[in-house]
Amino acid sequence: MRVKICGLRSRAEVGAAVDAGASYVGFVFFPPSPRHLTIADARWVIPSVPEGLVRVALTVDATDETLEALLAAVPVDMLQLHGQETPERVAEVRQRFARPVMKAVGIAGEADLPALVAYSSVADQILVDARPPRDASIPGGNGIAFDWGLIRGRRWKRPWMLAGGLTPANVAEAVRLTGAEQVDVSSGVESRPGYKDAGLVADFVRSAREAERLEA
Repeated sequence: MRVKICGLRSRAEVGAAVDAGASYVGFVFFPPSPRHLTIADARWVIPSVPEGLVRVALTVDATDETLEALLAAVPVDMLQLHGQETPERVAEVRQRFARPVMKAVGIAGEADLPALVAYSSVADQILVDARPPRDASIPGGNGIAFDWGLIRGRRWKRPWMLAGGLTPANVAEAVRLTGAEQVDVSSGVESRPGYKDAGLVADFVRSAREAERLEA
């Protein structure tokens, strides 16, 4: 089981994710989010990530200029595109910036499932997330889940990661229902928006890995 802790904003939060055994650490570069990390702060935070963990930069409909500035300033292993990027844009970013790309796809019902197939043809990974409410100001980290039964037994061309409303209390059930081998959490391990709780981070990773052992 590979776990991604997203929305980290300090070296202490990175340390909590590392100590818990996370495989990915995510950093949000999107000013409307309470988890936004400025490039100036990222220069201090991201270099504290130990070798072996995947450093993921989350952006939302970013321009080439924005991505160039980000990648020139901080060491990033993967780009997570979390906006309305088309499959063509995903392929373009992947080729232009020579980084693996994870594309987030919001799910609310069966009508959203074909998008997972389309994006799995161009992205290196897909993040199967809950579609945000219409009035949401951010595309992720809203603490809502979708019907996990919609993707039960489904597989795609690329590795995929489950997200959306996951917490230490429900991640085991989510893994059982979906067969996910990778999970992503942000708001579900926070004491308040934008502030990770080290105890919840540890509990989440432990619960996800215990669920995997039970499924084996």
